[in-house]
Amino acid sequence: MTFTNLNANLTGGFTGTDPLAVPAETRMPGPTAIVAEDEATLRQQLVEQLSQLWPELAIVGEAADGIQALRLLEAHRPDVLFLDINMPGATGLDVARQASGRSRVVFVTAYDQHAVAAFEQGAVDYVLKPISAARLFTTVSRLRERLNAPPQRIDGVLPHLAQATAAPRGALRWINATVGQNLRLITVDEVVYFQADNKYTRVVTADGEALIRKSLKELVDELDTQQFWQIHRSTLVNVAAIAGVTRDFRGRMLVKLKKRDDTLLVSDSYTHLFRQM
Repeated sequence: MTFTNLNANLTGGFTGTDPLAVPAETRMPGPTAIVAEDEATLRQQLVEQLSQLWPELAIVGEAADGIQALRLLEAHRPDVLFLDINMPGATGLDVARQASGRSRVVFVTAYDQHAVAAFEQGAVDYVLKPISAARLFTTVSRLRERLNAPPQRIDGVLPHLAQATAAPRGALRWINATVGQNLRLITVDEVVYFQADNKYTRVVTADGEALIRKSLKELVDELDTQQFWQIHRSTLVNVAAIAGVTRDFRGRMLVKLKKRDDTLLVSDSYTHLFRQM
């Protein structure tokens, strides 16, 4: 879909009230913002931290995808847009292109190396995942200082940002996992194994476990294959966490772990990984 058609859809095909938008009668005077992030737990975390660091900022809408963000932008014309780089429907860069000169844009991104350099060269505000209160405080301070000036156009910076954020990413380094009602950030080094469990994937560490929505197939593509071995269609194990292998009375190979009592079944198609043991 082109952005010409997309804008037509936004102005002509959208009716009703967005479920994530704040009703007009509840808004307070002062600066306004929209938070667009497809991961609900991260979006909630950002909104909560903003309420603490910038109490007078009114969050007039939250978006779970780029299309929703564009609709909220047209409906509310916020002072500030917090935009995840990668969102379904339309990317954060697509939304920023429409907001250029109309709202101040802050990118929320898991990228570091290439993107950070591009953000800083282009004088574009950003917040890295996992969200740091210190970095967010710096961003909020800069935004407050600029509120009295009209938003700058950032069209010229966006192509460079697009190139930088499209650079090949390294292996996955941390996981956003749910433990009860809480969000926990777990580094992959802490993970003993991942195991598929219905619609979720269990993230098992030495001292507990959590759940993520990312599929095992996605993890296989994103993790360092030297660090994590797939030993079953439903299991990925951290090689550093393996104590050894054994066989049960049926002759099936089992992985014994260093810091947990669990044993993990190895499918026949993966037993070759342990020939050197």
